Amino acid sequence: MLRYVASRLVRALLTIVFVVTFAFVILRLSGDPALLILSVDAPPEAIQAFRKAWGLDRPLWEQYLRYFGAIAEGELGRSMRDGRPAIQLVMERVPATLALTIPALLLKVLIGIPAGVYAALHRNKLADRMTMLFSVAGFTVPSFVLGLVLVLIFSVQLRWLPSGGQDSWVHAILPIVTLGAAGAAILARFTRSAMLEVLGQPFIRAASAKGLPWRRVITDHALPNAAIPTVTIVGFMVGSLVAGAVVVESVFSWPGVGRLLVVSVSNRDLAVVQTILLLVAACMVSANLIVDFLYGWIDPRLRTRRVAGTA
Repeated sequence: MLRYVASRLVRALLTIVFVVTFAFVILRLSGDPALLILSVDAPPEAIQAFRKAWGLDRPLWEQYLRYFGAIAEGELGRSMRDGRPAIQLVMERVPATLALTIPALLLKVLIGIPAGVYAALHRNKLADRMTMLFSVAGFTVPSFVLGLVLVLIFSVQLRWLPSGGQDSWVHAILPIVTLGAAGAAILARFTRSAMLEVLGQPFIRAASAKGLPWRRVITDHALPNAAIPTVTIVGFMVGSLVAGAVVVESVFSWPGVGRLLVVSVSNRDLAVVQTILLLVAACMVSANLIVDFLYGWIDPRLRTRRVAGTA
């Protein structure tokens, strides 16, 4: 078991290193921050001084080693725009992002899972077909399109809700619905597939043959065995709480991490972009680790295999 945990932790660390390395290289190959921040008309001396001040005149491999050395010391760099620590800029935006993504996650779970279970229990009936119709529509329509449609209906036509900003809780309704719709559709589809697969297993027929009430067959046997694929999707959604609102925050002018990422990428603010990507990678990896460890609790067979494999 300890070997299994250690291997997962090592893999998680390597994943974070890979993401940070990829972002580091791509950002430096995508353009010169000095030309964007100072403009192309700036004197060559000013551009050279800017590059030297931020270490951009050094070889790429040296910049890379210095960057990881700074991370090891807990230093994630400073914004090239205002000189403030990048981690401070990012953490100031995290509460605004979580104010959208956490309610949206609850909306996904409270709608998607029951809808998927209900559709599976009424397979090929009108309820199943309607649920799948809305599910397909929910995850095929891009979030920015759905957001604009909601703004057009509820802000422009009906004038019920504001189209953007963060002045009150009312401003969060449309972004939360936009974020929650696609996730609920995905959860409903995966939950339905998992439930249908479990309902066709022999142990379900055996439980019914023993005379157990159908409600107990579903709650005690079908739902726990269908939980693993659903937990995987929910874990992915939890891990993407920070990164999942990039488009929606831009559409609704919501001052969160996603909008900061878009602005920082366009400004080539390297330290801020790298800090956000590091935060996103850490969230995703942590969520996947938690989900992986939950598998053994949900399905004792997996726990038994792991113990046998490490013996």
